[in-house]
Amino acid sequence: MTRPIRRRAAVTLSLCAVLVLAACGSSSTRGRMANPRPLLPENYQAAGIPSQFGDTDPIDWTEHDIRPSAYPVHGIDASRYQGDIDFATARANGVNFAWLKVTEGGDHLDPGYEINAPRARAAGVPVGGYHFYYFCRTPAEQARWFIKNVPRVAGDLPPMLDMEWNHQSRTCNRRPDAETVRDEIRQYAAIVTSHYGTPPVIYVTPDFYAENELGKLAGYEFWLRSVAAHPSERYPDERWTFWQYSGTGVAKGVKGNVDLNAFAGSVESWVGWLTGRRQQ
Repeated sequence: MTRPIRRRAAVTLSLCAVLVLAACGSSSTRGRMANPRPLLPENYQAAGIPSQFGDTDPIDWTEHDIRPSAYPVHGIDASRYQGDIDFATARANGVNFAWLKVTEGGDHLDPGYEINAPRARAAGVPVGGYHFYYFCRTPAEQARWFIKNVPRVAGDLPPMLDMEWNHQSRTCNRRPDAETVRDEIRQYAAIVTSHYGTPPVIYVTPDFYAENELGKLAGYEFWLRSVAAHPSERYPDERWTFWQYSGTGVAKGVKGNVDLNAFAGSVESWVGWLTGRRQQ
């Protein structure tokens, strides 16, 4: 989702790349806001990508039966690497929702949330916060850190939990077995659900999903990363609510590259989903 603190190099990195921060010290750390150069979607049009967006490194979606443009509801996920976001412009150009990184581990904060979340609310864009999981902190500790930094706001989106391996972490090499991973997700989700009154959406990558047999994780909505094929090709038989189809997207109102995502249903089902899943 976002770029980890030390983790991936260029703007071409996706949510997975952007999320891996070194949140593991005893005192809190805060990243610096970036200021990437503006990009215009019209300069990066790509077949299969909705026309209101662009992609600086697209795949050939014409080779696939189902393309991102087949879905009517799209949004972004972002962090400090996108800098200040003009959500009024973004909303006018197809951004229907946004999840912003807030925390990682038990001590890292992303400054983008406190700057951009109020802007999204003011522009009428449904917004939520997400946490990047760190396997060298307990689920309870990480849930408390997220709750401490993300206020419960009526109308906001449910929390999102980003679960993926951080291959570049210099501070945590722990890779628990699949059963332990699923149990830690449940522990974290239970605490967060109790506080916000709505369960978190679970974001996963193809390798993490497969290695940890997350098809056995019942009762949660998935946000699936799949930037080279439709989720049905990468996650056979899995139900999903959100699809991250690009980590090199371009959207008006957002500087630099940004992750692009689609909601699984129609505009009408999106309205219904919001009614049932927004914080109260």
